[in-house]
Amino acid sequence: MISIDPKQTSERDNYKLLIGTVIPRPIAFVTTQSEDGVVNGAPFSYFNIVSSNPPMVSLAIQRTNGLKDTARNIYNNREFVVHIVDDENVEKINKTAASLPATESEIELANLTPIQSEIVSVPGIKEAKVRMECKLVQSIPFGGDGPGSDLFIGEIVRFHIDETIYKDGRIDTRSLNAVSRLAGSNYATIGNIFSIERPK
Repeated sequence: MISIDPKQTSERDNYKLLIGTVIPRPIAFVTTQSEDGVVNGAPFSYFNIVSSNPPMVSLAIQRTNGLKDTARNIYNNREFVVHIVDDENVEKINKTAASLPATESEIELANLTPIQSEIVSVPGIKEAKVRMECKLVQSIPFGGDGPGSDLFIGEIVRFHIDETIYKDGRIDTRSLNAVSRLAGSNYATIGNIFSIERPK
């Protein structure tokens, strides 16, 4: 067993250890809107559930030379839309990871279709089977010696679920076919599914 002190290694080396071991990671495709009305879209795999009462999700956005557009927009208007990445939209969504100026929309670059939200002002995209309109509950900036990050907790104020994956109040895992993030350029789809009964 190798023992590593994260304070004695670089931020990049710690990053590689994290993304190589905390797998698979769900991917949130997040849309936000700038003060000038530009719709920004970007994928993030530092993403998970926080609570079901009320329903909340977490999103951590790493800093590279300051705030990313998504983080800046969330701080400014306190709204965002989270989409689940699946096997049918992953190619287009991957294109939105390109570095664009804040004045250009990744949605347009990837030929994704904006769709109006019901509660928040930020549009979502039509190509996702799951879309969650979120309002910011809490934001926590993290510093450190490296670039740092910003953690956002959002309350889901509206779910939009494709009828093809929804039955009797549950999501059909295979029909959703969510894609997860691994390390490097690697992704994974849902493979073998097995059940283990939880102890009483």
